[in-house]
Amino acid sequence: MNKKKFNLSGAFAIVLSLLLLVVFVPVNMIFSYSDKVFDMTPSGKYSLDTITEDILDQTSDKEIEVYFLNTLFNLKNEPNCLPIYHTFMELDKRDNITLTCFDPDENAELTKSLNPSGALEVKRNDVFVKCGDTISQISGNLFQTDANGAVEYAGENLITGAIYQCTTGSLPTIYFLKGYSEKTLDGNYSSYKNMIRTDNYDIAELDLSTVDKIPDNTAIIVLAAPDRDLSDADCAKLGEYIDNGGKIQMLLSPCDTPGRFENIEFLLAKFEIGMDYNIVKEKNVKWQLRDQNSSQSDNYFVVTYPTKAEDYTEDLTTDLNTLIANGTYESGVSNIRSFYELTSSGAMIEKAAIIENLPTAMGSDEFTTVSEPMGGDALTAAEAKEKTNKPLVMGYYSYNKQTGAKLIVVGCDEAIDDTLHVPLFGTRRLIMFSNTWLYSTDIDLGIENKFNSYDTMTFADGNEASRTIKMFFIIPIVFAVIGLGVWLKRRYA
Repeated sequence: MNKKKFNLSGAFAIVLSLLLLVVFVPVNMIFSYSDKVFDMTPSGKYSLDTITEDILDQTSDKEIEVYFLNTLFNLKNEPNCLPIYHTFMELDKRDNITLTCFDPDENAELTKSLNPSGALEVKRNDVFVKCGDTISQISGNLFQTDANGAVEYAGENLITGAIYQCTTGSLPTIYFLKGYSEKTLDGNYSSYKNMIRTDNYDIAELDLSTVDKIPDNTAIIVLAAPDRDLSDADCAKLGEYIDNGGKIQMLLSPCDTPGRFENIEFLLAKFEIGMDYNIVKEKNVKWQLRDQNSSQSDNYFVVTYPTKAEDYTEDLTTDLNTLIANGTYESGVSNIRSFYELTSSGAMIEKAAIIENLPTAMGSDEFTTVSEPMGGDALTAAEAKEKTNKPLVMGYYSYNKQTGAKLIVVGCDEAIDDTLHVPLFGTRRLIMFSNTWLYSTDIDLGIENKFNSYDTMTFADGNEASRTIKMFFIIPIVFAVIGLGVWLKRRYA
């Protein structure tokens, strides 16, 4: 008689299951409580990049404040927001970084403290980084969409860049040149000044006669409404700045100053742009706008912002034209002069119109603008008169691809003046957009966007797909069922 064997396989399976429960459930609870994360994503969505770690180590002696205008609870419970949640958690581990997350609707006082001047447009999900007296705002672009429509996390690069920027002690500065106009930054452009600050620039006036060269923290040099030419010394400093890749914006309103502005023309020529000594007026009542006194005026008129040329690399007008099409802005200019190209765009310098006059009708080659001489000399007056009833360009961008130098030139300053006329707001917005084209305040530290990674399989046809499914899914399940049946039959053997 065969002796029955005592089999512990069933008991062993039960014991093993209990051990798994005893060990893994508490471990998972501990990790959940401590927010311990093992980042297995290919792009490192839930951990900091080594570049970020290095910068945080370099700035460990700085007291840094990070504010997020929402609650961590909302982030933690939204799967798509987990990358920014874990970025904040890693920052909060640093002894020198204080993280504050709050609902801006529930703590209006704290919200106001981040924007004491009222110049910034503060809204939910904004991030503020502060170190000393320097504060940087990150608004609305923590997540970006790639060319295929996939959402990527870009927040770490932006936040780390803001930390780097603030710990250096100052923001990039837009300097308005002093000494060449009766207008002043605080007296004429104060509201525009506050708007610029929303894009993380400082803004100040600069008297070039008091410095040896353009300051190192310069983002953009602005020459607004000059009624006299640049001095030779100041022209030389600006010329050197441009030759070294400088960014310059000229808002050259018409003026009746006799003689040519030779030094300003010299700087424009570096970008292959020429300046007319004129004032442009629109005689077609259809295109005329109302002035500050609500009277229809030939000095105020509708313009167009040309779309990007197909073979050009730069695009300054598409976003604005979209806003105009949606009714957000109107397109208009006032008291403006025109410009022209000295040469066609080439391999080194790309330039294109950003403001043009309108023809009498769509597809027409007839124009009703009048070009009246203003300032200059007899030669420029004759040239100005010849441009009546011609297509005119009243604003250009120019980009030197070899040196990196950039120019925005517009034939008036009234669009940014405090006495803003509503239809001119499209041109003001164009000038605002041009600031970020000239110099972006977002610091790119080379931290790549982080994204989900998916494995895919490609099949020639449905039959191949079916065979693969059977091989990898159905067949293993069949073997598992057979194995379970054998075990049930033999478990008491």
